[in-house]
Amino acid sequence: MPRISPCLKAVSLCLLAYGGLAFAQQQQPQPAPQQQGQQPPSDKPPKLERIEPGSETPATTIPPRRGTQIKEKKQGGVVTEVEVNAGGSHYYMKPNVPAGNAQPGDVQSSSLRAPQWKVLEFDMNRKRKEAGATEGPAEGAPAPAEAPPPPRPATK
Repeated sequence: MPRISPCLKAVSLCLLAYGGLAFAQQQQPQPAPQQQGQQPPSDKPPKLERIEPGSETPATTIPPRRGTQIKEKKQGGVVTEVEVNAGGSHYYMKPNVPAGNAQPGDVQSSSLRAPQWKVLEFDMNRKRKEAGATEGPAEGAPAPAEAPPPPRPATK
């Protein structure tokens, strides 16, 4: 039996992989429309309306972003903090103030500062506030006494 050199095996493997890539890049046939009322997309550009010069109609209409709120905090005319609330994201942007005596351009100082994301906010007194608002004691009635804590387990 003749032996096949490892170089020939590697070359044949590369040619096989290259052929597989060429096969994967071939265009697939377009599926036919599923319903009779659907038209395949045309190659013609959409029909545009002519806007006369000097008219009040804007050339492009950009829809406003909904829900994005930006609040800037300034101190002495300089922005110290920007709070951004966009959709579900809530983060703060602050300027980079180098610590100590680092000068701009030093290795220790950087001109960029990463945003600080607001992850969770805890309100420990929320249950007490809700309970006090919904179940307020009646006028003249004494405040309900708190239940004593459970007894400690016996030690041996």
